[in-house]
Amino acid sequence: MSLMSKIKHRGMPLFAASVLAAGAGNAGAQERPLYLDGAKPVEARVEDLLSRLTLEEKVSLVHANAHFSTAGVPRLGIPALIMDDGPLGVREEVGEHGVILNHKDDFATALPGALGLAATWNTNLAFDFGLVIGQEAKQRGKDIMLGPAVNIQRTPLCGRNFEYLGEDPFLTSRLAVNYIEGEQAQGVSSCVKHFAANSQEYQRGSINEIIDERTLREIYLPAFRAAVQEAGVMTVMGAYNQINGQHCCENERLLNEILKHEWGFKGAVISDWNGVHHTDLAALNGMDIEMGSWQDYDEYYLASPFLAGLQSGKFPVSVLDDKVRRHLYVMYKLNLIHDPSAPPATNAAPPIELSTPAHQEIARKIAEESFVLLKNQNLLPLDPPRLKTIAIIGANATAIFAHGGGSARIKAPYEITALEGISNRLGGNIKLIYAQGYNPPVGSGGVETQSEAEETVPPLDSSKLIAEAVAAAKSADVVIYVGGLNHHGGYDTEGADRKDIKLPGEQDELIQKVVQANPKTVVILYGGGAVEMDAWLAKVPALLYAWYPGLEGGNALARVLFGDVNPSGKLPCTFPKRLADSPAHALDAYPGTNGKVVYKEGLLVGYRWFDTKKIEPLFPFGYGLSYTTFKYANLKLVPAPAAPGLPVKVEFELANTGSRAGAEVAQIYVQETSPSLPRPLKELKGFKKVFLQPGEKQKVSVVLDRNAFAHYDPDKKAWVADKGDYKILVGSSSRDLLLDGKFKLTETMMEK
Repeated sequence: MSLMSKIKHRGMPLFAASVLAAGAGNAGAQERPLYLDGAKPVEARVEDLLSRLTLEEKVSLVHANAHFSTAGVPRLGIPALIMDDGPLGVREEVGEHGVILNHKDDFATALPGALGLAATWNTNLAFDFGLVIGQEAKQRGKDIMLGPAVNIQRTPLCGRNFEYLGEDPFLTSRLAVNYIEGEQAQGVSSCVKHFAANSQEYQRGSINEIIDERTLREIYLPAFRAAVQEAGVMTVMGAYNQINGQHCCENERLLNEILKHEWGFKGAVISDWNGVHHTDLAALNGMDIEMGSWQDYDEYYLASPFLAGLQSGKFPVSVLDDKVRRHLYVMYKLNLIHDPSAPPATNAAPPIELSTPAHQEIARKIAEESFVLLKNQNLLPLDPPRLKTIAIIGANATAIFAHGGGSARIKAPYEITALEGISNRLGGNIKLIYAQGYNPPVGSGGVETQSEAEETVPPLDSSKLIAEAVAAAKSADVVIYVGGLNHHGGYDTEGADRKDIKLPGEQDELIQKVVQANPKTVVILYGGGAVEMDAWLAKVPALLYAWYPGLEGGNALARVLFGDVNPSGKLPCTFPKRLADSPAHALDAYPGTNGKVVYKEGLLVGYRWFDTKKIEPLFPFGYGLSYTTFKYANLKLVPAPAAPGLPVKVEFELANTGSRAGAEVAQIYVQETSPSLPRPLKELKGFKKVFLQPGEKQKVSVVLDRNAFAHYDPDKKAWVADKGDYKILVGSSSRDLLLDGKFKLTETMMEK
């Protein structure tokens, strides 16, 4: 499309036509400017304020004037718009070029990694997750928090998997909506990111991802659509990568056609830092606020070059006005526009303690529900009265994780390590012996320039570390091994992907020798996803995956290990036996060649691939054990009243048949018997976390709307739920389906 065609294609800005008469035309006749009249519609106030801005002032609102802010217009009461990183908590204060400022008042609650949140399968906790960030952001005077990150886990290697919500678009969507609602209820805007398909950190700023329309719609866009249309997210961040030949931050198809026109997004699109590459494309293809980490703010693509193009007539002012209109819309929604004769507005709340005990308790609760019990041969929970000595082995037992990983890093007021948490729980009644056991990865924990140099610890002698660990194991009644990954040396960090899914250091050898020395060994792994376990899994009686558990992680871990809390986490991503089993790697479709990667697997991401191709995973999607047992029974499929979007209610009984209180995540998958287009074998379309006392039975009900049966048809440019037969599968994981029933759609449903 030519430059002039694109300009004509824009037409009338979003809501200008309906409010123009109520806006600038009548403003002068009013005693109080319309834009300051809280009784008037937001759209009318925006139009009035827009009419009062000079061309230069408008341009100043569509690009950065500091690392995390845009300019304000003091004469009209428009303050700077303040942003901050924050998918896992409010990041510490950062100055120009990403330099950490080392303030003394910017501590914040370090919540568990988002992949851990996803492992809870608890939408209420997702709301609380957002609430904590929103309240602390408000305290710090932030207007926009850059999160949640809702990109789908395409490969286990992606360096940012720990801050994403897993491999499934339905699970990701449900958690993201609740996270955003919890955060925005505090008067702070969420900024859902990275739109779209930021599935690898390798060459993230340039990689051209070739993704077909159906895969984009069914796998990589649903969480963004839910954020916009269900949660009412106010801002969206564009991704660094290209999709089908155009950078996401200046992508006509993504930003204008889908996000703004089709989904009706009214807010502002913000670039990832330095994610814009051209003035023409950013101006015309839907980018609203250009951010970056270089300091020549007047030279940003949407600064002086854009202004010059407006002045010369290359770009119509209507293109600029739509960007400013969106910026002002967000400001009004956040109640930031103020009378210029009054003191400036601020989004900051009255000062109180930032990381409160209530917030820390939420962090601990999320961690407790996130831990996934992957194996247990009657070793857990541990019984303290029967123990005299515990060997705690592994470098991660004394490691902290919050202050690493890139832009998700948090400066926590404290962080309880695994060793500290176990010691706190036991209160000195049991002898604890610690041995480091292995050399952890070292090096940068992020891509930003830091004011302090990363400490580089010289490696210790591996054979000596292993010998010390084996001696400790032999002397103890039980071993608690705490290993896995960290945010250093290219593991689980922004800006770099993992090279493989092997445990770093000498951990495979170490675990084998430790369990040989003491068969009563519990293995706990921290990290952002799958690792290979072939060398030792069969020999280990108990295995717990703990993700990155936040500032209360050690206390949460101890409560699970000693049975104060029953583990209830379920995997939000498939753990393959080997990397080559994962779809992108099986098809040689990662990391790409010559700057291009083709998404050859299409819809078959994660469990969709393993199930459809009949490949046995190490641990399947949705899997997780408990200290108690559950029974599923009496499935009924109840057709809902003839109302659009509510075809069927799935009802069944869930009973706790064990001796401990616990929670089970009941999962509902849908399988189309004779699809009109190829589909995965089955897809998650519903779930419910149910808490039950010993012996308690509960009737569970989950409604499947028409979206649960639909696929995207590129030819029809619509979501289509074919008439015909479907299987409804209910169980405790994608591979443990205990109930099934048949449902028939009597007519085809279609939604554009």
